[in-house]
Amino acid sequence: MIVFYYFLTWIAFFLGAIPLFFLSFFKNKYKLSLKARFFLYKNSCQDAKVHFHACSLGEVRSIGVLSQKFDSRISVITQTGFEEAKKFCKRVNFLVFENFLPFWLKPCKVLVIFEAEYWLMLVFMAKLKGAKVLLINARIADKSYKVYLRFAFFYRLIFSYIDEVFAQSEKDKLRLEELGAKNVRVFKNIKANLDVVPHKRYVKLKEKLIIFASTHKNEEELLLKSINLQENERLIIAPRHPERFLEVENLLSNYSYEKFSHLEKWEDFKAQILLLDTLGELVNFYAISDVVVLGGSFIANIGGHNPIEVASFNNVLISGIHIDNQKSLFAEVENVNFCEDLKNLNFMIHNLNKKARISHFKDLSIVENAIKEGLDARKSL
Repeated sequence: MIVFYYFLTWIAFFLGAIPLFFLSFFKNKYKLSLKARFFLYKNSCQDAKVHFHACSLGEVRSIGVLSQKFDSRISVITQTGFEEAKKFCKRVNFLVFENFLPFWLKPCKVLVIFEAEYWLMLVFMAKLKGAKVLLINARIADKSYKVYLRFAFFYRLIFSYIDEVFAQSEKDKLRLEELGAKNVRVFKNIKANLDVVPHKRYVKLKEKLIIFASTHKNEEELLLKSINLQENERLIIAPRHPERFLEVENLLSNYSYEKFSHLEKWEDFKAQILLLDTLGELVNFYAISDVVVLGGSFIANIGGHNPIEVASFNNVLISGIHIDNQKSLFAEVENVNFCEDLKNLNFMIHNLNKKARISHFKDLSIVENAIKEGLDARKSL
């Protein structure tokens, strides 16, 4: 089965190599990641005892504290994940496509995979080279569950190479075990342990500050139609994906707005709406905001976004009801206001006062000990 699968990865590579090569020159977010992942451009695997693998920005942030406790290297999929990992780890790589893994992946003593990064060749080669394999923050999303079951034979093969699993919930534990996972323990959602600290300190405006955060296509228009901004209010719109900045700017053409990238100082903001068109700034504005409307939740099939960052700053938090991918994190936050009908959004923004807060944090020592056990058992390697 492994040999046949590996053969298929090479077929997939040859079929997709040319389109991916050209795509890597035309999309900014892919320029480095595609070249590194599919053509090994400046991407040599680095030596370390513990290999952490996470997909993108949120996942990488969640392993930050844990990875710094060990001799670690980190592999990622996305450009934003790469940039975040570089902030706290010197050895960061894009994970290469699976056909390259047998000769690219250097031995490590423990491989720690985050959430749903199920790469067969990654776990197989790590195991073949003597590593203990852990899956942390594991989940099976509701909308993906049927797909997992349809390919259960494949996931059973993957889980046969994973030694220990830490699941987000009891439901996830049962689903993972159904797919063949062993040694599964419920450990809540590690993303709730984020230590959120703004890296810039902005002056708080005298006006009430509202943020439409991590919005997706069509959400900005829906939310703007549902709010009547008052004179003593200012609105920040922060699209989730930077490639949509121009699209959202065009949407704001009939409004009084400014772009954050054009301001010399935050205090110079005089319009009623600010387009936050710079990455890495959202947390800084959470710290001085009054109301946050968290996007990705007002349209189906997106799944919501992490509410922990918002709840870290004593804000009023409003979310849509489509949070399928974030249920375990919302369970860790008190006083979330769910908007079931956008007709009620304006009232909620102007009248709700209860501040969101994180109910409790989880000690990571259980996961740390599992990694240490892997290191201790492989001291002779």
